[in-house]
Amino acid sequence: MDGAQLGIVAFTVKTALLSTLVILPPGIGLAWLLAKRQWPGKSVVETLVSLPLVMPPVATGLILLMLLGRRGPLGGWLYERGIEVAFTAAAVVVALGVMSFPLLVRAARVAFEEVSPRLEQIAATLGSGNLRIFFTVTLPLAARGVLAGTVLAFSRALGEFGATIIIAGNIPGKTQTLSLAIFQFVQVGRDREAMSLLLVTVIIAFLTLLSAEWLARRGKKKTEAG
Repeated sequence: MDGAQLGIVAFTVKTALLSTLVILPPGIGLAWLLAKRQWPGKSVVETLVSLPLVMPPVATGLILLMLLGRRGPLGGWLYERGIEVAFTAAAVVVALGVMSFPLLVRAARVAFEEVSPRLEQIAATLGSGNLRIFFTVTLPLAARGVLAGTVLAFSRALGEFGATIIIAGNIPGKTQTLSLAIFQFVQVGRDREAMSLLLVTVIIAFLTLLSAEWLARRGKKKTEAG
């Protein structure tokens, strides 16, 4: 594997990590709201969050391009202020985050739903506020589910293709991720390079999921021991 391919691997891991970190706070917050609260428009928000899972990724990418391109409502506003998103590394992060966001929310929501309201009520009777209850009771009890959602989101980001190629393009050294590079290498007949990057992708995804499983089992043993 040459320097260019190592650069592709590093860029992919970096953008996948960054996108996961970006969606983590809003993802956890939204998952908690969906699991623990009833409010007007909840079903609409649930549907919108799940849309990237059922829509073709290229369609999601086109929507993002329409929003964040120079002529888009948000992209145009940003461009006037010297910030360009489309066809930059920032667009890669946006695409990865949007496509992996539903997996994080769904897993975290299930975890929050499994937290007994009785434990939260006990904490409230002891004088804890909502924020303290969340960080000392709800989130620790739901930690394994949140971790699983985070790992799924990161793994999904590693392999994202359709939305990324639409909003970020496939620009070597600038926006090219592992999946985009594999696609390009296959197209031009560079099968050896494609297989090399494919192997790296499989190894990273395998190690990520294996680590998450180990952490989940370790957390379960600690809970049972306590």
